[in-house]
Amino acid sequence: MAYRYLEDIATGDAAFEAEGRTLEELFREAALATFEVMVDTKSVEARITRAIELKNEALDGLLFDWLSELVYLKDAEAVLFSKFDVRIKKNGAYELKARASGEEISRDKHSLRSDVKAVTYHLFEIKKIGEYWTARVILDI
Repeated sequence: MAYRYLEDIATGDAAFEAEGRTLEELFREAALATFEVMVDTKSVEARITRAIELKNEALDGLLFDWLSELVYLKDAEAVLFSKFDVRIKKNGAYELKARASGEEISRDKHSLRSDVKAVTYHLFEIKKIGEYWTARVILDI
């Protein structure tokens, strides 16, 4: 597990730090941490796949957009995701091409936790420390 929840950062929200050796790994772990707030992702099968393409001048903006898009898809299509294939390149701006896989929300199958409404900018950051990329994210629940 390359993320940990931060209990003392936000009392009405969910906060976590994610890390990865690569940007792709960091973005996957952040997505997984976001959905773990909502559901045990081990119970979510990869039956539906959504392709996501995003571009942003700033790396932190790209992570914010990525997580926000996943939350939007959860709300708009009633889908939970558990698998993430992410590719990032810098071609002037940062470009993300990803596939998120999961299934429709089922109250019978999934033990739902908190509903994430949005990603917030509060204390949001992404940085490289040594060999690892790290991100701090606070989710509005």
